[in-house]
Amino acid sequence: MAHPIEFTLFAPYNAGAALMGSFSDWQAIPMEKGKDGFFRVTVDLEDGEYFYKFRVQSKSWFFEPDQWVDITDPYATDVDGNSAEENGIVRIKDGERIVDTYVWRHDDQPLPADHELVIYEMHVADFSGGEDDPYARGQYQHVVEKLDYLCELGINAIELMPVKEYPGDYSWGYNPRHFFAPESSYGTTADLKHLIDECHGRGIRVLMDGIYNHSESTCPLTQIDHDYWYHHDPKDPEFNWGPEFNYEHYDKALETYPARRFIGDTVRYWVSEYHLDGIRYDAARQIGNFDFMHWIVQEAKQAAGPKPFYNVAEYIPDDPSITNLEGPMDGCWHDSFYHTVLPHLLGDTFDLESLKNVLDPKRRGYMGITNTVNYLTNHDHNHVMADLGERGILGEAAFRRRKLGAALVMTAVGIPMLWMGEEFGEYKTKTIDSAKIDWTLLGHDDNRSLFEYYKGLIALRKTNPALHTTNIEFFHENPEGKVFAYTRWNDEGSRVVVVVNFSDQFLAGYQVPHFPVNGTWHEWTANYDVEVSNDTLTLDLGEYEAQVFVWH
Repeated sequence: MAHPIEFTLFAPYNAGAALMGSFSDWQAIPMEKGKDGFFRVTVDLEDGEYFYKFRVQSKSWFFEPDQWVDITDPYATDVDGNSAEENGIVRIKDGERIVDTYVWRHDDQPLPADHELVIYEMHVADFSGGEDDPYARGQYQHVVEKLDYLCELGINAIELMPVKEYPGDYSWGYNPRHFFAPESSYGTTADLKHLIDECHGRGIRVLMDGIYNHSESTCPLTQIDHDYWYHHDPKDPEFNWGPEFNYEHYDKALETYPARRFIGDTVRYWVSEYHLDGIRYDAARQIGNFDFMHWIVQEAKQAAGPKPFYNVAEYIPDDPSITNLEGPMDGCWHDSFYHTVLPHLLGDTFDLESLKNVLDPKRRGYMGITNTVNYLTNHDHNHVMADLGERGILGEAAFRRRKLGAALVMTAVGIPMLWMGEEFGEYKTKTIDSAKIDWTLLGHDDNRSLFEYYKGLIALRKTNPALHTTNIEFFHENPEGKVFAYTRWNDEGSRVVVVVNFSDQFLAGYQVPHFPVNGTWHEWTANYDVEVSNDTLTLDLGEYEAQVFVWH
């Protein structure tokens, strides 16, 4: 039995539009425009799946005036990404439009609060697969197969690199063409929901990388009326990745900000339809509009309802103004952490004040525990082992330094984040080509040891309340020896002390004075107890080593 189904296209200043689909033998069905700027037409459809697109008289300056062009629905929730046509897909069930028939099972599962997060950034295509990997690319279902591994590691949030439909077979996703449709080569809409649902069932939150600065050059909006949604010219040609949304443009006649309206619709849709737990805002400095960002953050949180929702900006170079009481975001990527700690691990420098500035971001004006996301690397940089290897730092020496970096990330003030594979010493350099994780590395003793080291530190980070505060004090400083110590604590008696040696010298019987409390402390990474008396800890401290002491 057929039911009337309405198709709409918002194109307020275009002269004409038509609908075409598999249901009309791809013959054009004229649409009528209302005073609200929407073209509309109703078609009688039986339950099933149909392909469709629009034909519109373009107002974009790179076409002839009023030239008819075929476009995918900018609001298509699924796109046939395998065809050259890239048609939208509409599904009808019981006379209504649906996205899919997925039934959520784990919505009642408690999820960690923002300050408890340990984030794992991943690229779906490169993360998944096994030792004998038959897949050219990973898919959502292969990430599901590795969730038990992530649970063993202990992370409680994954951050997916962009999964909105992009052109071609492989991409990092920072060229989104279709803002409502997930990347079809990774699987179906239901497959993505299943992945998120399975994460929730394990107490893992899912953050998604959102691209709201720009779109891919042939995004349907660019074809309809480019300058209605986008800046005519890039604001900063040096940092231009495609047509840039114009959040300042206000349509007085329709009393709307077109770009804000569209991105607001996409954010609300993804948060509600896919049950997201947070968004990472790409290129927020290039967006540059705090008024818009304040608004979109609130839209996302309202769509999420009462559950925790974390909004974090990529704002490079990082700056406290994007966060805190006046800033729009809950947190930002702490790029200064990467640029400060990595040169220390490579042995290029030792600057205690700069280290203190990133381990304690309050010194730079960040106020809260969730204001910074700390990392040693991310998708934009080499794996740390690659940088060490390029300096000829290999084998045990490389793994020692890598563990030291892990200790700093997991005990600094802020939210720790791992780039996939870092936990066991993946060694690839940055590439925009496919670079699948080498899971066979886990079979090597040094790599497994690094994994276990991370696993232990993540457990400490999640369970010790001292690390969920902004409290940090540097109580021992020895710049000449490249040694320092700091303590983290809360008001209920939890204490953690980290003693750090950035020198290439083994320090036997090293004394750390002014230790916070006398008595028995437990060294977390090597699992031994030590007595502190006369406010002094005496220990053997290896080259490029951090030791982590927990108060009993």
